[in-house]
Amino acid sequence: MTPALGVCDGRVCVVTGAGRGLGREYALSLARHGARVVVNDLGGGRDGTGADSGPASEVVAEIRSFGGQAAANTDDVSSWEGAARLVAQAVETFGGLDVLVNNAGILRDRMLFSMSEQEWDAVIKVHLKGTFAPSHHAAAYWRARSKAGETNDARLINTTSVSGLYANPGQGNYGAAKAGIAAFTQIAAQELARYGVTVNAIAPGALTRLTGGLEISDEIRARFAPSWVAPVLTWLASPDSADVTGQVIESSGLVLAVAEGWHRGPSTDPVDSPEKVGAAVRQLLADARPRTLFHEVN
Repeated sequence: MTPALGVCDGRVCVVTGAGRGLGREYALSLARHGARVVVNDLGGGRDGTGADSGPASEVVAEIRSFGGQAAANTDDVSSWEGAARLVAQAVETFGGLDVLVNNAGILRDRMLFSMSEQEWDAVIKVHLKGTFAPSHHAAAYWRARSKAGETNDARLINTTSVSGLYANPGQGNYGAAKAGIAAFTQIAAQELARYGVTVNAIAPGALTRLTGGLEISDEIRARFAPSWVAPVLTWLASPDSADVTGQVIESSGLVLAVAEGWHRGPSTDPVDSPEKVGAAVRQLLADARPRTLFHEVN
């Protein structure tokens, strides 16, 4: 038995961090809608330590159990060579690459005055470099195809967070990485449009092992199930989303929204002395709309 024809029928998709949580839900949804999926997961702990081939293999087995096509990959996506192998595996195994979903992540939460250099570096590496490295190799593949006269209908889908968009205390490393990914998404969208590639990001509201330990009611837990986010991801991966690029989309069981990002607010003529700056800036702040805060969206 094979999956019924779906919105991603025949598309080759890579999902990083797909052994558990959101990534697992993404991989299963894509496969159920006809995609061939490379399931990447290093198999480390929520803090990034350790490695285990089990999670990726288990998701592949689950996909194959309902007739889908999948292959496991356990490369470290924050490694330049590992990211290159991941993209090459998709091309060699399934004959191409249509969609890259950058989802891998870890947490090392700490207040600024307590955070170590290693805690900062580890989170930035997995989230930010772990988005850039696979994206680079995928973009090079799509550009080469375009230069050879072939047509792409490709998708690069990144994972940002409301922590990065709206600021959450205790997550300076994670939030900085996720804000960087949102900006990276908009830049990559402009750079890759000519090659038939759209680039978008999802800010998911979902409870996974990264949020383990929180005391949450059953109702809220249901509203923040990863299954609420997977339909948005699957649609973005499909040909139907070809006209949408450079966007950050919030998705959870509570809301579906478009994050507007930085925009120029109230403005005035330049001032020529420090004595005049205070009054001018305070007037601009009074005229500006209040920014969205993290606690307002959770």
